[in-house]
Amino acid sequence: MLLSELAQKELIQVEDGVRYGFLADTDLLFDGKTGEIIGFEVKKRFSRFSFKKNQEISDEYIPWHEIVLIGEHRILFGKTHRMDELNLHD
Repeated sequence: MLLSELAQKELIQVEDGVRYGFLADTDLLFDGKTGEIIGFEVKKRFSRFSFKKNQEISDEYIPWHEIVLIGEHRILFGKTHRMDELNLHD
């Protein structure tokens, strides 16, 4: 499978059926020393029509081990984790 084909797949959380967009909209997280894929960073986007002034973007990532199935059109995964829980080493 080509990377361009993988990028067009939609990310869906299995338990809640929540859509997280497409893999192309994420950032790849990998260990620079080993080349191991850690996961994919996704950002929760808040409505731009909200009345709150200071909205934070909550960064989450989908760990590679949470991926359940890579299908023809979708990637199903278990759950996301918070980026601040991720322990990346230089």
